[in-house]
Amino acid sequence: MALVGVDFRAPLRIVKRVQFGILSPDEIKRMSIGEIEFSEIYENGKPKLGGLMDPRQGVVDRRGRCMTCAGSLTDCPGHFAHIELAKPVFHIGFLSKTLKLLRCVCFYCSRLMVDKDSPRVKELLKKTAGNARRRLTVIYEICKSKTVCEGGDELHTIGGEDGEESEREVKSGGCGRYQPSYKRVGIDIIAEWKKHINEDTQERKIILTAERALEIFKSISDSDCLILGMDPRYARPDWMIAQVIPVPPLAVRPAVVTFGSARNQDDLTHKLSDIVKTNNQLKRNEANGAAAHVLAEDIKLLQYHVATLIDNSIPGLPAATQKGGRPLKSIKQRLKGKEGRIRGNLMGKRVDFSARTVITPDPNLPIDTVGVPRTIAQNMTFPEIVTPFNIDKLQELVNRGDSQYPGAKYIIRENGARVDLRYHPRAADLHLQPGYRVERHMKDGDIIVFNRQPTLHKMSMMGHKVKILPWSTFRLNLSVTTPYNADFDGDEMNLHLPQSLETKAEVSEIAMVPRQLITPQANKPVMGIVQDTLTAVRMMTKRDVFIELPRMMDLLMQMPNWDGKVPQPAILKPKPLWTGKQVFTLIIPGNVNVLRTHSTHPDDEDNGPYKWISPGDTKVIIEHGELLSGIICSRTVGRSAGNLLHVVTLELGWEVAAHFYSHIQTVVNAWLLAEGHTIGIGDTIADQATYPHNDELEPTPGNTLRQTFENMVNRILNDARDRTGGSAQRSLSEYNNFKAMVVAGSKGSKINISQVIACVGQQNVEGKRIPFGFRHRTLPHFIKDDYGPESKGFVENSYLAGLTPSEFFFHAMGGREGLIDTAVKTAETGYIQRRLIKAMESVMVSYDGTVRNSLGQLVQLRYGEDGLDGMWVENQSMPSMKPTNALFEKEFKLDLSDEKSLRKMYTENVVRELQGSAEALKEVEAEWAQLEEDRRLLRKIFPKGDAKIVLPCNLQRMIWNAQKIFRVELRKPTDLNPLRVIEGVNELSKKLVIVSGEDRISKQVL
Repeated sequence: MALVGVDFRAPLRIVKRVQFGILSPDEIKRMSIGEIEFSEIYENGKPKLGGLMDPRQGVVDRRGRCMTCAGSLTDCPGHFAHIELAKPVFHIGFLSKTLKLLRCVCFYCSRLMVDKDSPRVKELLKKTAGNARRRLTVIYEICKSKTVCEGGDELHTIGGEDGEESEREVKSGGCGRYQPSYKRVGIDIIAEWKKHINEDTQERKIILTAERALEIFKSISDSDCLILGMDPRYARPDWMIAQVIPVPPLAVRPAVVTFGSARNQDDLTHKLSDIVKTNNQLKRNEANGAAAHVLAEDIKLLQYHVATLIDNSIPGLPAATQKGGRPLKSIKQRLKGKEGRIRGNLMGKRVDFSARTVITPDPNLPIDTVGVPRTIAQNMTFPEIVTPFNIDKLQELVNRGDSQYPGAKYIIRENGARVDLRYHPRAADLHLQPGYRVERHMKDGDIIVFNRQPTLHKMSMMGHKVKILPWSTFRLNLSVTTPYNADFDGDEMNLHLPQSLETKAEVSEIAMVPRQLITPQANKPVMGIVQDTLTAVRMMTKRDVFIELPRMMDLLMQMPNWDGKVPQPAILKPKPLWTGKQVFTLIIPGNVNVLRTHSTHPDDEDNGPYKWISPGDTKVIIEHGELLSGIICSRTVGRSAGNLLHVVTLELGWEVAAHFYSHIQTVVNAWLLAEGHTIGIGDTIADQATYPHNDELEPTPGNTLRQTFENMVNRILNDARDRTGGSAQRSLSEYNNFKAMVVAGSKGSKINISQVIACVGQQNVEGKRIPFGFRHRTLPHFIKDDYGPESKGFVENSYLAGLTPSEFFFHAMGGREGLIDTAVKTAETGYIQRRLIKAMESVMVSYDGTVRNSLGQLVQLRYGEDGLDGMWVENQSMPSMKPTNALFEKEFKLDLSDEKSLRKMYTENVVRELQGSAEALKEVEAEWAQLEEDRRLLRKIFPKGDAKIVLPCNLQRMIWNAQKIFRVELRKPTDLNPLRVIEGVNELSKKLVIVSGEDRISKQVL
């Protein structure tokens, strides 16, 4: 990609690979602009050459120029310098690896502690080829238990004729001396020999100096380096010991300029200053022939400063601090963690062209639209390219400038020059040319990305269209709050305005809200009708809801998709009345077929006389786009699989579905506006017939009522609230507003009803009743050893009656546990998700249909093993799996000899064709054999028979749709010849074969 405004003459090459390694001392010097010798920063008010603000290292001033590359502040990336250490020190980042390597080689002769010619080692080297880290681990596991440098005896006894050792023995033989064990203490390495093998000439326990470690590592041969998993071209063991330290450029450690005072140097500069001072002191003492213990102290101090430059949080080591006592921020602290350079500034960063404010609801907006405050729209811009087609429109925006809305902020000429219209004296005098870019204000219809944190799934970030509105909050449709997990108690959301046509196209074709209606996670809608609209749609579609002419006309005017035809009223005399069901039918787009149940539907009605006509109007039947029966609730327009919203999306497309969501809300809210809905104290009081049920629990013999309760408490309380809730719900009037919301599924549950009306119930802490916390009691309110229900956390009052002080405390204990649990789980699940994302972020579906990662490794041959998008598949049950053999035969086998049954099912012409065909019996028998074979296979795959089969087309609904489209009379004989059906099924089966061929594998790939 071309760099704007940069004359780039260097030849371009394709990057083949990235090779990591350790900088050698020579390489550090080669890439350095010079040695830093002075701890002073300034001399005579100017940066000192050879000091820590050496002007050759880069520019810190806007007006300055770099002495190395002559670049300005924006052009110069900065240049490294170096510090030559008087004595080598350990690099804290490599200390654990240094220890490992020391245990792998001889302390005296630097040879490997294993025989590289042994078959076992050769086999391991072969296995770990190409995996350096694993190779070091394997070699280390063999070497760490060795106490003697092997091959010493052979080396001394075996020689050539002239007394010299052969070349092979020099390579493989060790010195045979005993090895110390190594231990890390802080930033020191202790080498210790065992007592009985101690040699007279040396101490048994020494602090291994970096100088000695460097000698050992320098003597390791290149071939041994390769065995240790290190390529000597890029990383030799001796480079792990710090001999020369690179000094980072000034751009990495800029000085902080505070108003009215001197520059405050960066923490790294302070630390480097300490290193230079200590290094110079060590050089002086060495030159002056100081005592060994003085030099040792200087080396120790130098080691400390070098270590804390890299990592200032070493266990067992005091942190380096500034004068005020604040710990210095070392290189490691700058890079690691969530706020570090990698995660905080590179992988994730704060962005431009974004806005954030509080969200509020607006049910009149479509689901794919977000209301944006005018102040934000006036501040955010989109770079529109000037063409002959839009030049007049853009010129008008430029003339208006930045102070008026809609206007423009900047003009960018073809040469990259930028004109700021806020400060231009006469913006109207600027004339646009095709090819210019005008950064115009955000306007209605712009595509934006809307996001609410935490972003836990892809539906937390969706594309919306902009609608500019007054006031200062983002407004959004209520249905879209579910995938964002948003509410309006102060939540804030982020808006991002795409800055190119490519991004805009990508968002509108992939991420727009209507395209995200169905989640591939569960193959069901991710948003539904919620809150007051859901309560109202249930109220509106009840049997006894009738709408008079004026209101019906008003509702028709609210329907954007109304075709201009007024449906015939359900009741004509004494005055025309339309039902709520008729109004809902007008909202339904297209000829869809849906069969659902209401939330209060009794299970025993599914089979029997009430299978198709429910006494309680709880069977929802929508045929050919018409609501025939049933009350609409969350099961039909909520988020369940196979509901009306799901079917509309699958069969009519996402655009129609998006309009459907909006139209339901517009019309139903208009109806609710006149109807009204509220909750009062009266809604929380049960009728008089319910309260006598309070005494239904009978004492068991020998126990009081309370002891009986206590003994049965854990068993009873699990379903007590459900029972009381069910009882309370049954007792509440059909017109109770609390019940209306619970039944509709918009808010509340049976538990809420039972707690408001009957009793709050048992409070638990850690799954048990409230434990004794004081001396043999739960609270000071109770006597010692009181195991009664009140003492152990049973709240017998309802919210309506109010809680006693002790009940309130117990309730708060249960609530606090919930809060803590939520906080802990949030952190745990967040970390689990992060690890999953990092592990799988490169996995994607390739163009050949396989699922691969960034290395091209195969994860799946087909996504999900079937190559189907989770958004478009449905769970279905196969009617052929469960029935008995006799029932299956009765239901699916066609008996051509039974003429009476044939005439009942088929027209006379079809019966004549079947009886006159010689092939008919053979075809029907072959089909029956195939059905039996298919059934056997299905039962083998799904042994329990209740498994759901995932298919991209709903077979039963397709048949139902065909019946309605072609107006098939189900009670009349059909003119469809079964032989034609068999032929059609066979043809379709052949078409479904993706890999053509007669072998088994080809036939299985469907």
